[in-house]
This record gives sequence, C-alpha cells and structure tokens, in this order.
Amino acid sequence: MLFTADHDEPRRILQKFIAAEINPFVDEWEKADIFPAHALFKKLGDLGFLGLNKPVEFGGQGLDYSYALMMAEELGAITCGGVPMAIGVQTDMATPALARFGSDDVRREFLAPAIAGDMVACIGVSEPGAGSDVASIKTHARSDGDDYVINGGKMWITNGTQADWICLLANTSDDQVHRNKSLICVPMKSKGVQIARKLDKLGMRSSDTAQIYFDNVRVPKRNRIGEEGKGFTYQMVQFQEERLWGAAACLKAHEFIINETIEYTRNRKAFGQSILDNQTVHFKLAEMQTEVELLRALIYRAAEALVAGEDVTRLATMAKLKAGRLGRELTDACLQFWGGMGFMNETPVSRAYRDSRLTSIGGGADEVMLTVLCKMMGTLPGAKK
Repeated sequence: MLFTADHDEPRRILQKFIAAEINPFVDEWEKADIFPAHALFKKLGDLGFLGLNKPVEFGGQGLDYSYALMMAEELGAITCGGVPMAIGVQTDMATPALARFGSDDVRREFLAPAIAGDMVACIGVSEPGAGSDVASIKTHARSDGDDYVINGGKMWITNGTQADWICLLANTSDDQVHRNKSLICVPMKSKGVQIARKLDKLGMRSSDTAQIYFDNVRVPKRNRIGEEGKGFTYQMVQFQEERLWGAAACLKAHEFIINETIEYTRNRKAFGQSILDNQTVHFKLAEMQTEVELLRALIYRAAEALVAGEDVTRLATMAKLKAGRLGRELTDACLQFWGGMGFMNETPVSRAYRDSRLTSIGGGADEVMLTVLCKMMGTLPGAKK
C-alpha cells in the first residue's frame, strides 16, 4: 500500500494550508501574473513541505517518495496550475539531483536553504532551440582554473524572475552530447546573469516564467553537482520524479473541474431541463472520472515501484503521457458543457483549459514520451533492439 495512516496528518496540514494560505489569493495572483514565491515558500518550508524526501542533515524530513507524491496530489487542489507548478520546481525538479549527487558543501549552500524556504530555486534546461531535445543545448561552461565561465541562454524558466539560484545544465566539454554536460548551481545574483524578459504565457499565469542569458558568468567548480560530464544522466534520472510529480498534480485538479462542471450543468437549464440531464453530458463526466481513477492507479503503481528502488522510466513516462492527454480531453469536454460561460476567463474551467495544456509539453512533450516508450518496446525504427 502506497499510503498509510502516517500520511494522514501531513496530508491534513497541507490541505488546511492550501485552503487558508493559497486558494483565497489565487485570483489576485493570476491577475498580477506572479505570486509571492519567497513568502509562500518560507511558510511551506517552516512546515517541512519543501524537503519531505530530502536528507535530514540538510533540513529535510528523510521520508520516502510516497510523501512527496502525496504532496503533489494535494497541490492539485490549488485552484490554478501556476502555483503548484512553481512549488514542484522547487521540490521535484531543481533539487532532486542536488540532493542525490551533490557534495555536502554544495548541498549546504543551495539545498538546505531551498528546503527551509529561504531560497527560491529554478531549473535551467530548456533553450530556444532545445526544449524536449535536451542533448542539443548550446549553453556552455568553459573551464578556467577553479571556475567555470558560463555563456548562453535558457528559456521558459519557471520561478525565473524570483529565483535565488538556478540548477543549470551546461556543456562542460566537447565530448559526445550525452557525456559533455554538467549540472551547476548558479546564484542568480552572479555578475553576467541577465533576466531578459518575463514571458507572457497562455496559461499558468500566476507563475513567473523567464528567459535568461548568461554572459561570462563565473562560478566556482565546487558548485557543480556530482561528476563533470554526468549532467545529462543526472537530468534524465531527475526527469522521472518530475514527470511523476506532473502527473500526480493533475489528479485533484481534474476532479475539481469535473465536480464544478457537475454543479454548473445541474443548475443551468436549457430546453426545459438541466444540462446535466442530457445523457451525453452525464455519461461523458462519468467516463472522465473513470479515466482519472485509471491515471491515479498508474501513478500509484509507479510510485510504489520508485519507493522499492525500481527503475520507473516506463511507468513514469506512461503516466506523464496519459496525464497530458487526459488534461486536454477532460478540460475541452467540460468547457463545452459550460457553453458561453466556459469561454469566460472568470470561470474555473477556462483557467483549467489553459493551464492543463502545458502538461503535454513541459518536462518532455508527448511525442518524446512516445519515443521513449517505443524504444523500450523495441518498435522505434533505427533503435537498437
């Protein structure tokens, strides 16, 4: 069993926190196109939620991955996608490789304050010419004595305008593309780090997203995570937690939209009956609820395997793919049942429609997930059997 009675209390505390400290302010943050990351993360850090499965010696709780997954699922109850995504970047995207492979010194400097909520983190992988194709990144870190000198740029960086440090993937040699990359912790106040612009997005409005340039940014080599040249491998390992997190965060968000749609269509009358009384509506909502439960079962199975120390690449990839596809289908169907009101920004279904679209892109597009699965199935043309 993935969850036990030990999960009940932290789950209750997180639910209470979301209801009191996040949801009442979401509409305000959505209009402002940003939320106060430092203030919110500090509150979460004080409650211990930014390091549930991180090492105790650096301020974490030292719990297994099931607690991180529980948190991801509960964050889906936040009434927007941007804030939970930003929290997930801190807990499951920018810090897993650091926690797993970083030296004690670099973990003290960057991981401990991220767990405490004293620093906001971001992850720098994607570039304008290299999104899902991670191997093609161009940002490079040239060796200069005990330092790296970094030049290049990163795109679509969540938390980018507020972050204190970035977990940066950069080329550190001219070796093969899967062996020439390293992950480096770069303070955002370093000379030469430029936040070029805050990006204007379709959805995830309350999350600040930036384009960032690095112009001869000098950082000590001791800021590197693990071994030089292992960055691509570390990032691929880190992606599995990111993809599972992204899928789990969809569950309660999907259920919220189903329930909101039930309520709206039950009260909305047309042609002498409620919209919900139409078979095409209540049948479709039942189908969507079934799909959410199927996704939950897949995610839980993957999480149980991860806790057991198994390779979850296949299951996490499937979960990420299914979550993205379901989010598109579910929100589109529900928006249709809202009719003209579904097209209004003031309704929760329109926000969900915009926000959920990113799940099929971020952390690896659907097509990349399918390619990974085909490689594992031995059906990808040209791939080794």
